[in-house]
Amino acid sequence: MTRNLSRTAIALGLSLLMSSTALASTLIVGARMVDGTGAPSRAVSIRLDGDRIVAVGKLARAPGDTVVDASGLVLAPGFIDAHSHHDRQAEQTPDMTPLTAQGVTTIVVGEDGESSFPLKTYFAGLEKAPLAINVASYTGHGSLRERAMGSDYKRAATPAEIAAMQADLTSDLQAGSLGLSTGLEYDPGIFSTPAEVVALAKTAAAGHGRYISHLRSEDVKLDAAIDEIIAIGREAKLPVQISHLKIAIVDRWGQAPQLLAKLDAARAQGVDITADVYPYEYWQSNLAVLLPERDFNDLAAARFALTKLTTPAGMRLAVFAPDPSLVGKTIADIAAERGADPAETYLALTRQSEAYHLAHPEVDRVDAVIGTAMTGSDIDAFIGWDHAVICSDGMTHGLHPRGFGAFARILRVYVREKQTLTLEQAVHKMTAQTAAQLGIAERGTIIPGAFADLVLLDPATVADRSDIAHPNALATGIAKVWVNGVLVFQDGQATGARPGAIVRKAAS
Repeated sequence: MTRNLSRTAIALGLSLLMSSTALASTLIVGARMVDGTGAPSRAVSIRLDGDRIVAVGKLARAPGDTVVDASGLVLAPGFIDAHSHHDRQAEQTPDMTPLTAQGVTTIVVGEDGESSFPLKTYFAGLEKAPLAINVASYTGHGSLRERAMGSDYKRAATPAEIAAMQADLTSDLQAGSLGLSTGLEYDPGIFSTPAEVVALAKTAAAGHGRYISHLRSEDVKLDAAIDEIIAIGREAKLPVQISHLKIAIVDRWGQAPQLLAKLDAARAQGVDITADVYPYEYWQSNLAVLLPERDFNDLAAARFALTKLTTPAGMRLAVFAPDPSLVGKTIADIAAERGADPAETYLALTRQSEAYHLAHPEVDRVDAVIGTAMTGSDIDAFIGWDHAVICSDGMTHGLHPRGFGAFARILRVYVREKQTLTLEQAVHKMTAQTAAQLGIAERGTIIPGAFADLVLLDPATVADRSDIAHPNALATGIAKVWVNGVLVFQDGQATGARPGAIVRKAAS
C-alpha cells in the first residue's frame, strides 16, 4: 500500500510539473503594440498564460517566464479572414502555413452558400484533428437547399422545403454557426426567390445569427442585388454583409462612391449593412458564373461576358477536371490553339464542364476560373469604407494569389506604399472590426482576458510575394504567430503545433 501511494505521489508530482511547464507564461517585451481597436500604437509588454492574454502594460519578468524580445517589431492581434475557403482540403495542410505566414489566426468559412453539414459533425472532426488556426463557419443556403430539394433545385422551394431548411439552419445555429450565407449567383441559390431567402434570414435572426451574401449579381444587375440585401436586412432585422464587394462590369468602373453612398443611406435608415473586400482586381469563380441564365449555347451572352465582364486574355482556368492540361491557360490561349472564336471556346468549355459534373457528381470542384474584372480605384474606395473589412476569399490549393497574400498585401500596398490606411486602421479592419461584424467574441483585440491570438511583424518588410505567375509564394515579414497562446509560426515556417479552436457565434 505504501509503495502504491508513493508511486501515486510521484505520478502526481510529475503531472503537476508537466502542467506548470505547459502553462508557463510568455512575456513579450520591446514591441510596439497595435491593439486592434484603432487606437495609436504604444510600447508595452504583454503576458500570455495558457490560451489567454493576462496582462498588458509595464510588466516585470516573473519566474518561469519565457521572454520574447520583440524590439523593432509590431505586435497585433491575429488577423481574421472574414471570407475564406481555406477549409477545402485543410486536412492535407493542417499547419495552414499560407495563412500563418500572413498573420492570419482565424478563418471564417461556409461562405457563398456552401458549408459542411451538419456543423456539429464538422466541428467535432476539427476538435479531434485541429488545425494550426481557428475556424468559424456560416451555414450555406445552397447546402440547405441541396438537402431539402436534391437534384430538383431549378425552381422555387415549396413551403415544406423552406421549413426543412429552416429546421436544419436552426440546428446549425445551436451548434455555433455564425448565421446564414448565400451564393445567389451560383447553383442552387440562383433559383431561389427573395421570399425564400428572407424566410431563412428571419430564422438566422431568431437564432441571433447574421447574414452574409455573394450577391445575385456583381455586374449587370448589381443595383437590384444591392437592393435585395438591403431589403433582407430591413425585413429580417439582422446584420447583413456583402461578400467580396466589387463592381465587375467595365461600364460602371469608377462608380464606387455612388454605391457606397447607397450603403451609407441604408445604414442611416437602420440597416446594419457591411462588406468585406480583397485587394485584387481579379476574382475566382466557376465558368458558368458569367452566364446568369445558364444558357451554355448563348453566343451573344458569351460575347457580352468576354467584352464587358472580363476579356478572353483575362480569364484563366484554375481548375478544369475534364482536361487538367488546360489549367493555367486563358480563354484566349485555348481559342488560339483551337483556331476558334473565344466566345465559342468559352461556351464549349462550359458545356464540357457541365457534362463532366453530371457524369461525376462525386467530384467536388469541376472547374474554376480567374477573371480580371475590376479597377483599382473602386477597390481602393471599398477598402477605405468605414464599414469594410478584409478577406482573402482564397484557398490553400489554387491559382489565385489571394489565398497566400491578401493580408500581407494590405500591409504592403495600402499601409506602406499608398499610405491610404494607417497601420492602426489596417489592423483594425483585419481584427477587432472583423470580429464585431461577424459576431465573434474575445478575439481581435489585445486586452487582458482575450484569447492569445497574436502576430509579431516587421511593418517595414511585411509583403505578399504571390502573384498570377507564383500564386503559392508565401508572404514575408511575419516573425511569429501565436494561436490560443501557442506558437504556430516562426522563422518562416510552421512549428507543427495545432492549437486551433472552433469559434462559435457570440452568446446573445
